[in-house]
Amino acid sequence: MQEKKEVVVSVVMGSDSDLPVMEEAVKVLAEFGVPHELYLTSAHRTPERTTAFARSAAKRGVRIIVVGAGAAAHLAGVIASQTLLPVIGVPIDATSLKGMDALLATVQMPGGIPVATMAIGKAGAKNAALLAVRVLALDSPDLQKKLQAYIRKMASDVERKHENLK
Repeated sequence: MQEKKEVVVSVVMGSDSDLPVMEEAVKVLAEFGVPHELYLTSAHRTPERTTAFARSAAKRGVRIIVVGAGAAAHLAGVIASQTLLPVIGVPIDATSLKGMDALLATVQMPGGIPVATMAIGKAGAKNAALLAVRVLALDSPDLQKKLQAYIRKMASDVERKHENLK
């Protein structure tokens, strides 16, 4: 029987159509060995489910919540209003406004409801996971070493690509 690891980061999305974007966050968390989960809930279509998730996350051991949502994108703010955990929002391009609506909805939280907001789309999802890893690394020398190696690899990749241009 396989032992279930404690979830440290919850990757939440408002729709299953957000999964291709939020998988970027999952890839980064997996690369760093950070236990995580995927959770689907909607601020508008399943408000009770969203509230139950937000209020129970810390009790389940979650330390950071990464939230992707498109269109009105209220999900990150609704979750942040109901938990003390850090919330990182990822706006998703889901409408004819190309994610600008989601960006503005995610970043324009009223004072007292903090949501760290990333870029629109896959780069934002990747950076949300990396920010979560950096926060967790404050208390983890192992994660600090992995982050240092990750940063060195990015730099060496640029050097290698430069050499390939010659």
